[in-house]
Amino acid sequence: TAWRVLQLGGSELDAVEKGCGQCEIDQCDGSVGYGGSPDESGETTLDAMIMDGNTMEVGAVADLRRVKNAIGVARKVIEHTKHTLLVGESASLFAVRMGFPYEDLTTPKSLSIYSKWLNQSCQPNYWKNVVPDSSKSCGPYKRLEKVICEKWTISQRNVHNHDTIGMVVIGGNGTVASGTSTNGGVHKIPGRVGDSPIAGAGSYADSTAGGAAATGDGDIMMRFLPSYQAVEYMRMGMDPTVACQKVISRIQKYVPEFFGAVICANTTGSYGAACNKIPGFTQFHFMVYNPLLSQAAEQVVDCI
Repeated sequence: TAWRVLQLGGSELDAVEKGCGQCEIDQCDGSVGYGGSPDESGETTLDAMIMDGNTMEVGAVADLRRVKNAIGVARKVIEHTKHTLLVGESASLFAVRMGFPYEDLTTPKSLSIYSKWLNQSCQPNYWKNVVPDSSKSCGPYKRLEKVICEKWTISQRNVHNHDTIGMVVIGGNGTVASGTSTNGGVHKIPGRVGDSPIAGAGSYADSTAGGAAATGDGDIMMRFLPSYQAVEYMRMGMDPTVACQKVISRIQKYVPEFFGAVICANTTGSYGAACNKIPGFTQFHFMVYNPLLSQAAEQVVDCI
């Protein structure tokens, strides 16, 4: 979809918006768009961002409720405001002003995911240091007076329960745009925002260097600004694959078992990707379309 937009004369930003928007319509992997990843109250909310690598403008929305086209709303943040990020109910009101309809983001599938989770005593969830014991029961929780410092514990849920559409578009003249869209971590605490709508974390674009996008455990990934860091490595002349690998290695030092991957592309159209190797996730698959290909082609890298 994104490639077709470019071929029809659309801009790089148009391509990112329509490409990510297609995934919102298709509910890619259940982790993008409506009807997936219900939060603790059973509601699906959306996060998205889009970035113009020429002007360095960013438009983003987070915790967007009752509006399906999150990346489209993010684009309107660039076009019609002097802001960068709008969140929650106020982002939804902005979307309606911009002509987007209110729609229910809940589906029979997301309701069934939610009810199954409730029947499993709300396992897994994202709480810690609370009473009752969050590993055994549903809330409402209260804080424990004594906070226990714990080592990172990464559960298998991270590998299968959330993902992001991340896209980097390099125009024929080297112009770079990037974007993301996601419905976030399944059973997240309401109000949680991950890496996807945060510039430099979920994605980053700079037409003097390149672009990058990340996927995985956003609560961890966003702390390292992996997309920004990858672009800076490429600015220093690093090959996109190496830039991606270095970003993954930086996070590994602190959280060896995190779930995550990064894609990178420079202004000449060279590209690469890297991922962190953990049980159940040893390879990362991503799609590429360029003038040398007759159709979108799947690429695979072994995780490091």
